[in-house]
Amino acid sequence: MDSSPGTGEITDKRLLRGARTRQLVLARAVDIASLENLESLSFGRLAADVGLSKAGIQTLFRTKEQLQLATVDHARERFIAEVSQPARAKPHGVQRLRELIDRWIGYATTPLFEGGCFQAANLSEYDSRPGPIQDALIRNQREWVSLLADELGRAVDAAEIAPLDPELTAFQISAVLLSANTALRLGDPTAADKIRRVVESFLISV
Repeated sequence: MDSSPGTGEITDKRLLRGARTRQLVLARAVDIASLENLESLSFGRLAADVGLSKAGIQTLFRTKEQLQLATVDHARERFIAEVSQPARAKPHGVQRLRELIDRWIGYATTPLFEGGCFQAANLSEYDSRPGPIQDALIRNQREWVSLLADELGRAVDAAEIAPLDPELTAFQISAVLLSANTALRLGDPTAADKIRRVVESFLISV
């Protein structure tokens, strides 16, 4: 009786190996893009960094733009896992908002990516360059700001804080976070405290 592995098993192993290789490449890609920007990504550089062949990486992503888009998506997935998802353990409103900010600070200061906040490193590079990459970055930013606005709105509705414009306040908080990332990268030891103070200035009790 033939005991050799079937075609399905071989295919499954190849898919698993391909998925692991993809994750390895993207983990390095988000670090490079956070340290510099998405334009710094190349198949050759990634191949040298992770010890794989350039042709093998190109087979996974086909084009530089597809690599860049996959990197944006990978950064988004890791941000959600590190910041947004864990904050759901807190009740909606002020408590969840504070948790989101605390987790963002941890995300930027630990940091999750070598260069700190992925969005901060790339938004300015693509703010005047329409296309799929800009669209993906805008989507990520809008999701984050909308999340902040939703919790601010819930806090107002629950009378936890004084009335305010949730969308405007979320925009302001997001702008502070992007600026604070630069301060953190420059070694400002007070940046995290300043973020919390700015956020608390909006959370005035009724």
